[in-house]
Order: sequence, then structure tokens, then C-alpha cells
Amino acid sequence: MSAEHPAAETARRPAPDDARPGHLYGVGVGPGDPGLITLRTARLVATADVVAYHRAAHRPSTARRIAAAHIRVDTIEEPLVYPVTTGTTDHPGGYYGALAEFYTECEQRFRDHLTAGRSVVCLAEGDPLFYGSFMYVHDALRDEFPTTVVPGITAMAAASAAVGTGLSRHEDVVTVLPGTLPLPELARRLADTDAAVVMKLGRTFATVREALRQAGLLERAVYVENASRPGQRVLPVAEVDPGTVPYMAIIVVPGVDVRADAAGRAGANHVPLQGSRVTSAPQQPESAKRGIVHVVGLGPGPGRWLSPEANAVLAEVDDVVGYAPYVARVPQREGLTRHVSGNTVEVDRGRLALDLARAGRRVGVVSGGDAGVFGMAAAVFEAAEDAGEAYADVPVNVVPGITAAHAAAALAGAVLGADHALISLSDRLKPWSVVADRLRACARADLAMALYNPRSASRPHQLHDARAALLEELGPDRVVVVARHVGRAEQGLWVGTLGSFDPERVDMGCLVMVGAAGTRVTRAGRVWTPRFVGNAAAPRVPRAPSGC
Repeated sequence: MSAEHPAAETARRPAPDDARPGHLYGVGVGPGDPGLITLRTARLVATADVVAYHRAAHRPSTARRIAAAHIRVDTIEEPLVYPVTTGTTDHPGGYYGALAEFYTECEQRFRDHLTAGRSVVCLAEGDPLFYGSFMYVHDALRDEFPTTVVPGITAMAAASAAVGTGLSRHEDVVTVLPGTLPLPELARRLADTDAAVVMKLGRTFATVREALRQAGLLERAVYVENASRPGQRVLPVAEVDPGTVPYMAIIVVPGVDVRADAAGRAGANHVPLQGSRVTSAPQQPESAKRGIVHVVGLGPGPGRWLSPEANAVLAEVDDVVGYAPYVARVPQREGLTRHVSGNTVEVDRGRLALDLARAGRRVGVVSGGDAGVFGMAAAVFEAAEDAGEAYADVPVNVVPGITAAHAAAALAGAVLGADHALISLSDRLKPWSVVADRLRACARADLAMALYNPRSASRPHQLHDARAALLEELGPDRVVVVARHVGRAEQGLWVGTLGSFDPERVDMGCLVMVGAAGTRVTRAGRVWTPRFVGNAAAPRVPRAPSGC
């Protein structure tokens, strides 16, 4: 009796990692080097009934080349040829219409194999769910057939390894961006992160390089072509010929190494505020030239509402400081440094701006609406006052902006056309009892009211409480207007009464206005408050309020 080698017996026995009949697999084959395929992926490819792979019409599949050594000669192969890649198409639905039709065809080809009981392994360069075509078929079939995704080493990881320096450290934020973004958006996002990876280059390279220049990152940016493959190139982005850049090339922008020593202790100039990404101002000699702080109101939304003065100031400042969504509204340009933070560190932002100005910088602190109305102007003055005489020599200039209340009132007509009050319903900086007392006082004084911060996830009940207090003072027939996302594509307006008003329809994207006794509603649904008081006609309110 002759004994076979144990390995031969094992090869004939199905292994737990073999491809199973009627099962769909999306497997990452890595960035290019066949040696970077995982053991799990190699086993699935070797035991699959069907191996599928995407490729362009003009060249073989890179994913298949990487996995070629593991594909059996009797395996059914399904090349999935894109109808369009970087060229044009005459498809009625354009580029995305052509791809949608293509993915539907891929889905049916996979379905036919799976229904017949065959295992299907779809190869993906890098990782299947990271900018991978497999995910569109996966989305369509995962509820219909058993599906497994096997991760792979991404091209981003291979490019970072090729650069040979740390991509991110400690709390650094890494942002992955497609180079197909518009230039202003790309420059802003690059300026707002600690480290970045930009993919999908080719014809977009010149735009990406300009975005890096505007964000002040061009000197740090490294170009990587054919990461982990033969012909790998690594060189500074500034030295690359745009005409030679393939679509699959990658740009890596490593984070700045600000470690004071090898143990990873942060240096003195990298002190993040708790809950934010604001960093401390550079320390300068006391004799350094004093700068200035401009507190700029951006208005409630669209760029066309930004004043010429605000535009001019923001075009000249060295630094812009603010809550992240407001800083995002400032176009990035060369020489501009951005300092973004969360929504509850206003005084910290003000202190940072004053420190920067004291070091000789021209600083723009940005605020939504008007900076002097529930905005950053008061926070900057508060930070200066808290520091005693430390900022006595730092000038602060407040640039006005259109308030959210007056933009909302204009959308409705002239709700605030006479005496009115602006009240924040937030109790973060004052007790709710004060808010309630002010609401009642304004109601008794017959002032129209604009209610800011009406209802958030952390305090959903307060608008209900405010409505109850106003009902006691004003009754159910008082005119109420709710304006949502004023000035933006999704803006909406609701006009009704205090009795019909439902606070559950309101969120932080809304501003609520309560009319005075004389506030009227025209037949066309326009809402206005007369300038005069006395003998005012009863308000006319539509029977069926219009919806947002």
C-alpha cells in the first residue's frame, strides 16, 4: 500500500475558503504587484467557476493581469468591457446613462451564472468597495444571492508606501478626494485637511495642481504613478508634465511632521482645542507688527448676498477662522490659511483670531448672516475682554451682513416691517426661563418676532414650550411664518397661524416668525406688518396654509 503525500489529498478536498456554488464574490487584487494579493483572494480565484473583470475597450484588464497566476485554464472568464471611460458617448443618457445600462447588463450576466449554480468571483483593482465598479453589481444582487466581499490593498496605500513618509499622525485628518471635483471645491477641501490623497487624475491633473497651489500645499504634494508596479514613478507634483499623467496616477499630500521628538509628543505650536481643529497661533516677538481682526457676516446663504466690502476683506486676509460650514463658503486662494472648528467654541475661535492678529496677521472671522446678530462679533469682543489688556492694541473691525431674519422676512414679504424682536430659543448661554420671559414680554408689547435656533435634536421640546407660552399671550389666530433654507435651492415657506403651527415640522434650517397684531396676509399669500399702530384691520390668513 503506497501512501500519497498529505498535500495531494488536501488539494482534492474542498477547503473552507473555496468558492461556493451560486455565491458571488467581490475580491480586491491589490494595487498592481501580484505579490500583494491576499491568500483569501488567491484561493477564491483558483477555485471559482467564473472569473469576471472590468476593462477598457482599448487595453487588457489590469485586475486580470494581477491575478493571472491563480486563474485555472478551465475557468469561465467574463470580460466586462466599459462602453466609455474618459471619452465621449452618444448614449441618450450621456456618460452616466451609458454606465447605468452597462452595469445592468453586468448584473444580468452575473445573475445567469449564479442562477445556474456557478460561483462568480469578480476581480477589482485595489479594494472592491473603494471607487470600485464591483459595488454597483453588488448593490443590485446582494439581496438576491449570497455575497462576500474580500478586501484588498488599495492603490492609496501603495502610493503612500511609495512616498515613504508618514501620511498621518495622531489626530491628523486624512481626506481622499477625486480629482474630478471643481477647482474651488477641491482647493477648499485640500486647505481644510491635514493630509490628503487625490485620485482620478489624467486630464484633471492641471486643475488638481492649481488647487494644490491655491491651498498652499504644492510643495508638500508628491506624484505617484504605477504604485507597486513596474515603471513606478515618484516625484514632486510641481515637476510633473501634465501631458504624461494617466488616470490611475495618485497624488499624496502627507501631513506635516510637527512632532517634537521620536516619541510622538506634539510640539508647542500644535495645540488643538478640545472638540475642534483650530490650532494655536504662532508665537511672535512682542515687537512684531500688529495685525487686525475683521469679523465678517457672510449672509444667510447664497454668494450673491455677500457684500462688496465683505468680499474685499476676505480677498485680502491671511487667515480665515470660523465654524467649518462658514469657512467652507470662503473660496480658497494662494496664501490663505484656514482654521476650522466645531459649533460651540466661539470664544476659543475669537481668542485664536486675536492671537493671530497680535502676531501681525490679517484675520477674517466668518459668521453666518450678520456677525453682530447671534454671531461671532460678540464672541471676539468677549475673548478680548476676558484677557484683560492682552489684546488692547488689536483692532477689531465688524463687517455687516444680511441677517437670516431679514432675508426670511423678505421671502415672505415684509413680516418685520415695523417694530420687531430677534430672539434665540437656544438655552446654551441663558436659562430657558429667561427665554420664556422674553417671549412673553415681546408678545405683550405687540412686537413681531423672529425666532432663531428654533429646534435642535438636543432640545426638541423647547419650540413646543415657546408655542404654548405664545398661545397663552396671543391666542391661536396670530400669523406665523416658517422659512426654511432661505436663499438656497431647497428654500421653502409656510404661512399659517399659531394654532395650526406644528413645531415638529421645524429644524435648525428654519427660522420662525410670529407676527404682530396688525400683521396681514394678502390674497397672494404675502405677509406684511404695517408701519402704523392703531385701528389695524384684522389679519387675513389663508384657510389652507401653504407648505414648505
